[in-house]
Amino acid sequence: MDISGKKLYLVDGTALVYRAYFAFIKNPLINSRGENTSAPLGFTNTLVSLIRDHKPDYLAIAFDTRKPTFRHEMYSEYKATRQKMPDDLAEQLPRVRQAAVAMGMKIIEVDGVEADDVIGTLALEGAAKGLDVVMVSGDKDFMQLITDKISMFVPQKNAMVGPAEVVEKFALPPEKIIDLLALMGDNSDNVPGVPRVGEKTAVQLLNDFGTLDEVLARPEEIKKPSIRKSIEENRELAILSRKLVTIKTDVPMDLSVEDYAFEGIAKETAREFFIEMEFTRLLDEVKERKPDIETPVNIVTDDGLDELMSKLSDCELLAVDLETTSIDSMQAEIVGVSLAAFDDAWYLPVGHTEGPNMDMDRTLEALKILLENPAVAKVGHNIKYDAKILRRYGIDTSPITSDTMIAAYVLDPGSRSYSLDKQAEIQLHHPMTSITELIGKGKKQISFADVAIEDAAKYSCDDAFTTLRLENVLRPRIDESGMAELYNDVEIPLMTVLMDCEMHGISLDVPFLEGLSDDFARMMADLEKSIYEAADEEFNINSPKQLGVILFEKLGLKAKRKTKTGYSTDIDTLTRLSNKHELPALILDYRQLTKLKSTYIDALPEMVNPETGRVHTSFNQAVAATGRLSSSDPNLQNIPIRTELGRQIREAFIAPEGYVLMSADYSQVELRIMAHMSNDPVLKEAFVNGEDVHKKTASHLFNTFPVMVTDDQRRQAKTINFGVMYGMGAFSLSEQLGIKRAEASAFIDNYFATHTGVSAFIETTVDEAKKNGYVTTLLGRKRYVPDILSDNRNMAEFGKRTAINTPIQGSAADLIKLSMIEMQKRLIAEKIDAKMLLQVHDELVFEVAENEVERLKTLVTEVMEGAMTLDVPLVVDIGTGSNWLEAH
Repeated sequence: MDISGKKLYLVDGTALVYRAYFAFIKNPLINSRGENTSAPLGFTNTLVSLIRDHKPDYLAIAFDTRKPTFRHEMYSEYKATRQKMPDDLAEQLPRVRQAAVAMGMKIIEVDGVEADDVIGTLALEGAAKGLDVVMVSGDKDFMQLITDKISMFVPQKNAMVGPAEVVEKFALPPEKIIDLLALMGDNSDNVPGVPRVGEKTAVQLLNDFGTLDEVLARPEEIKKPSIRKSIEENRELAILSRKLVTIKTDVPMDLSVEDYAFEGIAKETAREFFIEMEFTRLLDEVKERKPDIETPVNIVTDDGLDELMSKLSDCELLAVDLETTSIDSMQAEIVGVSLAAFDDAWYLPVGHTEGPNMDMDRTLEALKILLENPAVAKVGHNIKYDAKILRRYGIDTSPITSDTMIAAYVLDPGSRSYSLDKQAEIQLHHPMTSITELIGKGKKQISFADVAIEDAAKYSCDDAFTTLRLENVLRPRIDESGMAELYNDVEIPLMTVLMDCEMHGISLDVPFLEGLSDDFARMMADLEKSIYEAADEEFNINSPKQLGVILFEKLGLKAKRKTKTGYSTDIDTLTRLSNKHELPALILDYRQLTKLKSTYIDALPEMVNPETGRVHTSFNQAVAATGRLSSSDPNLQNIPIRTELGRQIREAFIAPEGYVLMSADYSQVELRIMAHMSNDPVLKEAFVNGEDVHKKTASHLFNTFPVMVTDDQRRQAKTINFGVMYGMGAFSLSEQLGIKRAEASAFIDNYFATHTGVSAFIETTVDEAKKNGYVTTLLGRKRYVPDILSDNRNMAEFGKRTAINTPIQGSAADLIKLSMIEMQKRLIAEKIDAKMLLQVHDELVFEVAENEVERLKTLVTEVMEGAMTLDVPLVVDIGTGSNWLEAH
């Protein structure tokens, strides 16, 4: 077979892995299972880009052998200066190899030689057979192999290197690179070279003498005495170095270049691997471009509206999807509506800039009859967004019986993406058009209203039709999973409750925030002066690099670690150093002020809706793997309530005239759930008797009476009480309490000795997680923990911690969801002039008329404390005030 003219790419896998690892060393990529995926993701990204951009006909990936090579036998100090491979990188190597195999690539590793030698051998073989060979690496050693048929590709520079580029870099042709490296040596590989001969001198010698052999044969002609003497005295070292840097090109191998034929990424196995590793962005690279099922597309006109509505009024399940002008559901305008039922889909254009559009009023009137028909069940993907917009247009979508985004989340709460296109890819193997393909992105992005109706119809019908298909796949799985009650009676009803909270919004005192912004600016200016005084110079406070130099070089503080980009100045580092010098503490204060000012004080006024005059956050059901809700745009769950500065921001959330805010907060709910689930006598007794549970724990830990427990002992007991629920070990406890690890370990042992129920609960939970592969909450919510059986120690420990805390955290999340659903029902039924506004972890915030406060207090206490029946009482702390700070 004639293979001449085709392209052979030879990848230095070892170099690629190291590069990927160090690229993310400061901020490693951790997936939802706690697995560090930095190296495999960086490695995979580079290979995917290489394949996409270069389209190799033949492809092989070479790795260094883990055993000593012939170079080590020749020179025992070879690579002796290299640090041992970091443990966390070594743990990622199996995943790296798995990535290559999953994508359909062949790996080669030969004992006794390095990846360079494997690549060198295949490169010469490939060139001899007429292939255009490309060595993928940034290692200059490969330049010795470059010819007209063999080149290098350097991924980090996206640069191709041929003979001309070698000459440009070294002023020497490729055939002289071996001699160059022999003379100058190589610090990274601990190749000695000739002392006193650097790159510049080596280049000059080779230009003067031609070859290393000539340099060694005629040292007396070297003009510089010190160089001449070094060459004369280190002749054998130069010869040894030449042997060490010469890439071996005759390595015996079982396979030849023809065996590395590459026909593209193995999409099915690659897709499965990307899903497992949560490389969601890479899924686009392995889409099967041929649709598995052709999506029907029907563009509706005014003439066909009545017939369609009549037909759909008889359907049992209707998928709904809106196309709009904005992602803000409180301001978005409808451009089009897609509907799917009976294995068909329709698009109703109503707001395109270029028609023909249907009559908006008539279409909305028809949709209102259909979407408010109780006999027609509705499903959507993130349908809360669509339902909020429709409600603004006067349509109360009912009943919403399913949401495929939430269904996918309930079934697999550990996934990183529940977007429609990702779920279509995962569940249906169905590729979808990205919205950016339609409207673009960045400055060139257009409104969906500007999209041609034909293109919009294809896109939107696919959304609705795919949602319908997903529902038919996910609904049976929900029923089979044992979580149908959780889904139908908690998650779906909660969605409507959240919609009500979001649409009502909360009032904001903008003038107060403006004044607070000025106060923070003054405090920051004062802090800047103090920081410069403490550093004894002015510098860019926001530059970690400059700060690192001052802390660790100028002030001489001890650095924990230094990366390629400089010293670490993260919050843990600065906190650790705060008792050594005043500067780290000042920086921490400055950063806190900066974050609060930019994230909340200055940003919140910009988020006030111009139509309602209120702030409308969004609550997300499909984010936290434990079942907790999250908040975004703005995130009202991250305002730091434990600091005075954070509390001031809560003061800006206010009640309108004639109303007050009410905060209802579960007291120590996770500990109470732990007491119930573990049946621990100490915890149960404390809660049943209304005792201070942390004092009770401290009295057992320190063998003293509760009345004699000191504040410090109570603080330590509190840390342990909460820490054990999250699988905290001795190291973490010692860090938090500022004590020695042995002392922390003794604390934990003593805790489990006195809290036998907790100890047994943890042991049983971990054992069942290993047996079943998942853990459950009190309402049956499942979270899968496959990593608990991992051979990777870090992953196994993460799996264990997840197994311990999920039943507790998840049950607390289920509890407050039940409370929200029941509260909403009762508020409506009892016609109390009040609205539920916010859910923040274990707290609910209401806006209530001043004359209804006592009625609401009674109702909140009844509902929240009776939402679940536990072996210990649930207690709710209630407060009221004109603002959120006063109420909490």
